[in-house]
Amino acid sequence: MFGVVPTPDRRRFVVGHLAPVKSKLFIASTLKSVHPLDGGYASLVRGRSFDFEDLRPYEHGDEVRDIDWRATARAGEPMVKRSYAERRHTILFVVDTSAAMRALARDEGTKKQLAILTVGALATLAVRHGDDVQLMYADGDRPTRLAPRSSEGGIEQLLRTMDDAIERAHLVSARDLLLHHVAQTVARRMIVVVVTDEEPLGASTERELKRLRAQHDVLWVTLRDADPVLATPSAAPRRDVASQWAVPEFLHGDAAIVAELEAERAAADARRIAVLERLAVSHTALEGERTAIADLLAMLHGRAHARR
Repeated sequence: MFGVVPTPDRRRFVVGHLAPVKSKLFIASTLKSVHPLDGGYASLVRGRSFDFEDLRPYEHGDEVRDIDWRATARAGEPMVKRSYAERRHTILFVVDTSAAMRALARDEGTKKQLAILTVGALATLAVRHGDDVQLMYADGDRPTRLAPRSSEGGIEQLLRTMDDAIERAHLVSARDLLLHHVAQTVARRMIVVVVTDEEPLGASTERELKRLRAQHDVLWVTLRDADPVLATPSAAPRRDVASQWAVPEFLHGDAAIVAELEAERAAADARRIAVLERLAVSHTALEGERTAIADLLAMLHGRAHARR
C-alpha cells in the first residue's frame, strides 16, 4: 500500500464534525426513500414479534429480566434469551485510525475527512432509526471500543475521537489488529461497518473477516487512495505516509509507471471484491467526499433489495 500526503498541514478543525456531514447527507438523501436504512438490517431482524429464538451468554448491559434462569442453571453461566426482533440494534464502526488515514483520497481530499463523513453519515441514519452506535479504533497500537452512543452529541464524540486518533497515529495500518480484536472480544451479534483504505486484502484479513461474518452482519467501506504518480506532470509534493519518501517530480506523467500502478490497483480491487462477495459482505468504494453519500446510500439500497 502506497499512501501519499500533501505538504504537512497541522491546522485543526475548531467547528464540530457532524454539522457538515449532515448538510451533505440531507442533500443527497432527498430521494424516494424517506428512511435510507429501512431494510438494511434484514439479516438481523427476522420478524416483527419478540418470540423466543435462542440463547446467548449474558453481557454487560443486558436486562436482568431477559435472563433464562433454567438455561443458566444448566450452562453454569448466565444465559439471556434472544428474540427474533430485538428492540435496538448496535452498529459497530471499526475504523482504521492509523497513520495511513492522514494520506490523500482519490479526489485529492484527505482520507481522514472521508472517514469522518462515512461514519458520521451512517451513524446519523442509525441513530434516527433508533439504534445505538459504537466505535472500535486504534489508540496507538491498542484496540479501543467506546461505549454505545444514541444521540447526535454522541456521534460528534465518535468523530472527534477518530480525528484525534488519526492525528496521533504511528501505525501504518491497524486494520487486521482491529478485526482480530472484534472477533475475539465482541460476542453480541452486531452490524459491523469496517472503514479502511485500499491496503490489499491478504490471507490474514480474509481469515479474520470469515470469523466476523460467522457472527455479525458486516459492511465494508473502502476509501480509495490517491494516485502516487499522476498521469500528467506535476510539481505538487507527494510523500509516502510511512517513510516520508518524496515521489520524484520526473515520475509524474510517465505513462508506463501510471499503467503499471493502475494494473496493480485493478488486481487488488478484483481480489477484494471477490473475497467480499464470496462472504456475502455488503461493500462500496468511495472516491471522495463529493460522491460518498450517494455511494453509501446505493450500498444500503442494494442491501435492502437483496433481502426482499
